[in-house]
Amino acid sequence: MEYEQRRERLVERLRDRGAIERESTAEAIRAVPRHEFVPEGRRDDAYADRPLPIGEGQTVSAPHMVAVMVERLDLEAGEEVLEIGTGCGYHAAVTAEVVGDGNVYSVEYVPELAEQARETLDRLGYDIGVRTGDGHEGWAEHAPYDAAYLTCAAEEIPDPIIEQTREGGRILAPVGNVMQELVLLTVQESGGTDRETFAGVRFVPMQGG
Repeated sequence: MEYEQRRERLVERLRDRGAIERESTAEAIRAVPRHEFVPEGRRDDAYADRPLPIGEGQTVSAPHMVAVMVERLDLEAGEEVLEIGTGCGYHAAVTAEVVGDGNVYSVEYVPELAEQARETLDRLGYDIGVRTGDGHEGWAEHAPYDAAYLTCAAEEIPDPIIEQTREGGRILAPVGNVMQELVLLTVQESGGTDRETFAGVRFVPMQGG
């Protein structure tokens, strides 16, 4: 019950700061037990609104950033989504709460993290596809996707991810090296994209490539 109360307080804080506007996002953040995705020694901090280390030099994003990305993508139930950078699996779980089980496919570069995420997601009852691989290549097997997002910063959004996103689909990613911006691409019929840029962000760099 204590963790549920902490999640409820977290949702209210995120509403107050404007990170959550949609009820589907609030329900998703409320539903996912973030403490189950972080190392045991970090569980007391699980519902603080900040990134936390998860091992292998990686972090889980702050809850407000997860909420902002879900809302920027304008996700709806039934949409199929590609995630690049599984990490501990928390962001994928929140996304799955919005779009539904069986609709999220995630690629993780670090084998140990991919395996841990699979185990956690399976234990909690999520049907989310996780594979180990280079996120620059996307995951063509399940394309086309309605939306895609990166939880790591790329110099530019990789072409395969754009190609695997359907016409009208959206891609959200932190782009840049030292200075990063959150970038939203909308895929056009021509294969080109419309680009919208949001405020500066700070993510771990994308691996592979």
